[in-house]
Amino acid sequence: MNPIFERIREALASKVSDTSEAHGVLVLQIAPGAVLDAAGPLKEQFRFDMFSDVTAVDWLGQEPRFEVVWHLYSTAHKLRVRLKARVSEAEPVVDSLTGLYGSAHFMERECHEMYGIVFRGNADLRPILLYEGFKGHPLRKDYPKELEQPLVPYREGFEMPGGE
Repeated sequence: MNPIFERIREALASKVSDTSEAHGVLVLQIAPGAVLDAAGPLKEQFRFDMFSDVTAVDWLGQEPRFEVVWHLYSTAHKLRVRLKARVSEAEPVVDSLTGLYGSAHFMERECHEMYGIVFRGNADLRPILLYEGFKGHPLRKDYPKELEQPLVPYREGFEMPGGE
């Protein structure tokens, strides 16, 4: 075990419900309300200065249904940390990391758009990949794959697949 990972485990013990290591990455399971409490020290104290990504996993049929996953990187230590928090379908809300990492703005928008996760504190959760008015969240496992939502009407003479 990397000594920095051990120090992180000790420092965040009260904020983390479970820890593991996968492929050289420290994985910290946290409560949805502990996102800032965990990410703040990781950035300030342990120098995880780069926000790599945020995404979600849809565990359809489980409760809580969604797992929000953040990836942080330390350019000083050349190490990665992954934070995970489970949120329910009824209340898919976590705190935004935009106050710590400016790059979180766009990545949180994408995660919100694709999964419906709300990032409390991100003032701009407008669609970034889809268009305004798109219905649903296309990376949710119960999103109907046959659903079409054309941005513009089909042109005259164009036949839709399936003969519609």
